[in-house]
Amino acid sequence: MMSIFILIGAYRYYAGLAERFGKTKWHFGLLAIGIYLGFQILFLCCYRVYELLTNPESLNNNYGGFTLVNLISWLLAIGVVYAFHTYLEKKFMKEIIKKPSLEIEEIGNRGL
Repeated sequence: MMSIFILIGAYRYYAGLAERFGKTKWHFGLLAIGIYLGFQILFLCCYRVYELLTNPESLNNNYGGFTLVNLISWLLAIGVVYAFHTYLEKKFMKEIIKKPSLEIEEIGNRGL
């Protein structure tokens, strides 16, 4: 349930970024969902492998409820989503700075 709220927040966070820079909102929303879920799967698979290597008897233990590992994975996934958002924001800012001629063309089109 918690992951659903995080996914909704990540989607809206990236959609807002896309809207500010004139990009397609749902593309970036899906990118946020992919980053979050991809990191979650990678982290939890790595943890499961670690758990099996350190305690082979844990193969029979199949508990998937609310644990400290889930809490840590949520926090790390939020951090990865935020870091990639910051990276994209800086990249888009550099694109705007490098292409001021696009803004000049838009001013000319507004007068028509």
